[in-house]
Amino acid sequence: MTNITQKLSTQEVKSFLNRGFNRRDLAKIATMVTAGTTLPFFNESAMAQLSRVEAPADAVLINANENPLGPCESARQAVHNIVNNGGRYMYGETDKVVKLMSEQDQVKPDYIRVYPGSSAPLHQSVLAFCSPTKAFVMADPGYEAGGRAAQFIGAKTVRVPLKKDYTHDVKEMLKAGGPDAGLFYICNPNNPTGTLTPKSEIEWLVANKPKGSVVVVDEAYTHISDAEFCTDMVAKDKDVVVLRTFSKIYGMAGLRAGAVIARPDLIEKIAGWSAGMLPITGMAAASASLAEKNLVPERRKLIGQVRADTLSFLDKHKFSYVPSVSNCFMVDVKQPGNNIVNAMRKEKVYIGRVWPAWPTHVRVTVGTSEEMKKFQAGFLKVMA
Repeated sequence: MTNITQKLSTQEVKSFLNRGFNRRDLAKIATMVTAGTTLPFFNESAMAQLSRVEAPADAVLINANENPLGPCESARQAVHNIVNNGGRYMYGETDKVVKLMSEQDQVKPDYIRVYPGSSAPLHQSVLAFCSPTKAFVMADPGYEAGGRAAQFIGAKTVRVPLKKDYTHDVKEMLKAGGPDAGLFYICNPNNPTGTLTPKSEIEWLVANKPKGSVVVVDEAYTHISDAEFCTDMVAKDKDVVVLRTFSKIYGMAGLRAGAVIARPDLIEKIAGWSAGMLPITGMAAASASLAEKNLVPERRKLIGQVRADTLSFLDKHKFSYVPSVSNCFMVDVKQPGNNIVNAMRKEKVYIGRVWPAWPTHVRVTVGTSEEMKKFQAGFLKVMA
């Protein structure tokens, strides 16, 4: 164990052993940490990249839940203004983001840790709270990155089907996870369905979960909907970790900015897996975006209008879909979904992937009005 403890602190080793890791597990994790290895988990952007390798320049890209509007004008200007300081670390830029989020979410600054997006802290939360004896519990279909992180460390992933109304079945998640569950993952609105689980259901899960486990609420898409935030539970010192990203409503997928909002002791467990500085361009754009008071409601309205128009098109042509409040929706194509994904590529329209639990459904991102018109034309053609 000596070589392992040289790479991991005594406290970290003790934590791993208490969660059921063995010597081989520790050696693998220690090597990964020391080498600064990028964790081999596919996130949304990685999977989108795989499907875009040969995408033509004029292709419609509605497969990765991106925001085609991009950063707001003040964020673009902030990036332009700060880029000449790229030779400096500029630690204060991160502090600005924390200050603004603290004020808007009404949590103390030390309850916030900024990251380059929310994928990394999701992976790190799994490393911090799951193990071969502490399961990762999620909805099915749901965002799979956390499950892949769990698989990497030998933790069991428990997938619980959505309810008939397509919301998280928190009571079944609690039952399926059992007394030794480590982490309950709630993406709300859910990716890929775009459906919203009532906050009261999440509060019930937090109140009834096993002692020592955490509930991670991924609010990547919350700003797009009228959902209630869960940061008030964090402010009350509950075992809740809220994930935020600037990739969706703020249109900053390529600039990389996000955050964890949680009790300081939970943040420290997650932050033990962090490394490196944050890009000052992403931090400057994040601060500028947060300062734009009308940005979120204006973009929420715009995305909602385009989504409503697209769903009306599906209704008109009697296509079956899952009602969504997010920037994506699922369509039942009544055949293997990958057939339609591939056929749409031939029409230069790149739609999302297929989830094993729903093999006849495809996920479609809500793009611009022009992009969705091209989607409609291509979809009618391939479904004829």
